[in-house]
Amino acid sequence: MAGFVDESGLNVRGGDGGAGCVSMLREAHVALGGPDGGDGGKGGDVWLVADRNVASLLAFRDHPHRRAEDGTHGSSRTKHGHRGKDHLVTVPIGTTVRDLYSGEVLADLTNDGDRWLAAAGGRGGRGNARFMSRRNKAPKFAEQGEHGEERWLKLELRLIADVALVGFPNAGKSTLISRISAAKPKIADYPFTTLEPHLGVVRFDDGFEMIVADIPGLIEGASEGRGLGHQFLRHVERARVLLVMLDLAAVDGTSPAEQEKILLHELGAYRPELLDRPRLVIGSKLDMAEDLIDGPMVSAVTGEGVRAVVGELARLVAETRAAEPVGEGFVLHRPEPLGVRVEQESEGFFRVHGRDAERAVALNDLTSSEALAYIDHRLKQLGVDKALRRAGAREGDVILIDDFSFDYEPDE
Repeated sequence: MAGFVDESGLNVRGGDGGAGCVSMLREAHVALGGPDGGDGGKGGDVWLVADRNVASLLAFRDHPHRRAEDGTHGSSRTKHGHRGKDHLVTVPIGTTVRDLYSGEVLADLTNDGDRWLAAAGGRGGRGNARFMSRRNKAPKFAEQGEHGEERWLKLELRLIADVALVGFPNAGKSTLISRISAAKPKIADYPFTTLEPHLGVVRFDDGFEMIVADIPGLIEGASEGRGLGHQFLRHVERARVLLVMLDLAAVDGTSPAEQEKILLHELGAYRPELLDRPRLVIGSKLDMAEDLIDGPMVSAVTGEGVRAVVGELARLVAETRAAEPVGEGFVLHRPEPLGVRVEQESEGFFRVHGRDAERAVALNDLTSSEALAYIDHRLKQLGVDKALRRAGAREGDVILIDDFSFDYEPDE
């Protein structure tokens, strides 16, 4: 079956890291207490996870924001803060993830269980106990936690129907699909031409979803190309379950039994394996019935029998999904950027990029002379001074690192 693209924006944000603690050990029996501030906990990550039981991107239509839990702050006695919980966002199998602004493809989640790190949580800040050295035995500063990564994504899904509605023209398929679709997202009322099926998302209170496709009406001889036979039949090929609808009030007098015989013949002549597909046969237009059948019957107009049929379809879809081979899910990681990079923002202003450089200036007390001395030492270790010289920075230029800025004084 040819699918149709369902799209949604998604904002993801990792949890913020907890701040490191500034604390000095004070106990009556300890003459010289040292620093004992613990580290903050890492913020949780946001992961996208492909799940075969999720059928659409409907969940993001009105609620596009997903955020992981923040880490907690460190405390005295070198107690580390708790790591924030990761947030798992389930998406349908076959979801392509793009950067919303650049359009770059970031991930293709093609198998059940595939995972992709969408937004990393911020690292927790180091407590002052981590900064003790021979030169500074009682540091009185600690690191702030990093902010979690935030980004806007575009999700694209090429839909494959769980249920294909099969029947003669005017069998009541479009009325039924409008009745059972729990929501009206873009994919539910998209103005496809007569050559394309209309798609609806049926969503249950427990979160179970299934995609239902209203296949344009078949006619006798469709498998041989009569009318637009092959264009219609190709939409049925990959549907998991078939719902065969027999018109109980057919204006041409064709009996339900004859309709079923013709429809199954056309399906089998086109693809014999379609007859092995799980299917449910129902009578439609019960409110106008001329003939009855020995089986489920519905009226999409009055709603009679609809709930029972939808429940049976959900059961068949769930069984079919469970029987499908389970691929080995894998994790897609994004490489962490390394090193430092300098760019000139304007005349006399240079910005330093790099996670380690940004972390070096993320201290809780930038008025402290010992904190500023640590920053200077750490940036030199990272090669920031050399990178600035290569970029053309001159004495007195303003250097920006995250929210921190200073006037450049090159080493002699």
